[in-house]
Amino acid sequence: MLDSTIWWHIYPLGATGAPIRDRGDEDADAAPRLRSLEPWLDYLIELGCDGLLLAPIFESVGHGYDTLDHYRIDSRLGTNEDFDCLMDACRTRGITVMLDGVFNHVAATHPAVAEGLAGKTNWEGHDELATLHHDDERVKEMVADIMKFWLARGVAGWRLDVAYSVPPAFWSDVLARVRAEYPDALFLGEVIHGDYAQIAHDGTLDAVTQYELWKAIWSSLHDANFWELDHALSRHRDISRGLLTNTFIGNHDVDRIASKVGQDKSILALAILLTLPGMPSIYYGDEQGFEGVRGEGFSADDAVRPPLPATPDELSELGAWIFREHQALIGLRRRHPWLTHADIEVLDKTNETISYRVFSGKEQLFIDAWLNPAPGIRIRSTDETLYEWVP
Repeated sequence: MLDSTIWWHIYPLGATGAPIRDRGDEDADAAPRLRSLEPWLDYLIELGCDGLLLAPIFESVGHGYDTLDHYRIDSRLGTNEDFDCLMDACRTRGITVMLDGVFNHVAATHPAVAEGLAGKTNWEGHDELATLHHDDERVKEMVADIMKFWLARGVAGWRLDVAYSVPPAFWSDVLARVRAEYPDALFLGEVIHGDYAQIAHDGTLDAVTQYELWKAIWSSLHDANFWELDHALSRHRDISRGLLTNTFIGNHDVDRIASKVGQDKSILALAILLTLPGMPSIYYGDEQGFEGVRGEGFSADDAVRPPLPATPDELSELGAWIFREHQALIGLRRRHPWLTHADIEVLDKTNETISYRVFSGKEQLFIDAWLNPAPGIRIRSTDETLYEWVP
């Protein structure tokens, strides 16, 4: 089942060292960088993940969210044939692949603008982007065709960028067309705020991103205020009863968790993430304790979208202990797949401690986390300790 997938989320343009700005001529920039991800597939498996969530890989102007051609792999990453090779490598290892589709807007220089399929620029202050006309039948046909084009090449689903900005009726119409041919495809909507369940229901989305939980996890650890987490867990419980959520403590748009709370507390954040209902994703580098804080201006995201070394063997040993804790906790999660749709009960909390139970039928786990005298966490079944960490 796709809903129990544990995703390794990667930003390919950054991870492969592609030039984001100040691109040279197309031939000079072109390189099969997508193939450089192949050595990382065994690393993904070793980590314990079984899904690869790729940020935008289609031809674009710069950062990937300013698409120029949804049918062609970005020349900085390679060709469609290079993508097929990556898919073959994933398929051989049993890795599921999800693509990031930007269907709210396109680059202002996208052919759709000249064709009258997109118009208003300055979407959320970005002059270089033009919003698609979602009420135009041609746009609906185009987006459905793009989705089916890549599903036919073997991907399992789509992350729908800024799904909250697109009219729900558009998603409902387009996804019905795609599901008619690919009924098992998964559609994950990026939703930051609002009524998650209503947005998903109206747009017929399978899942949404859980930003509320992300905020509460890092903030409660940073501020020593587990009352905030308690409130968020109550909300998450209610949301999860009728909706799959993509849970995370890091992605390509936020500060690194290790920079938010420190490397020690990042283990608590991970343990909390992996013992809650939802479909979790691990953002590349978090499992090594990468640090990075978003800045301002055109290079704002560079710090959280860094290049990877050529192979995992070239990673610093400084992050090895964090990798091992990720392995242990991801392994625990995979041994308890019922957690995807579990219920939550907070048993006790203070500013600096929290205890909660996750359960489904006869299955249950107990989690105790604390911040003093040093941060630590314990995960128990009814009769044994399954995981414990203190620095």
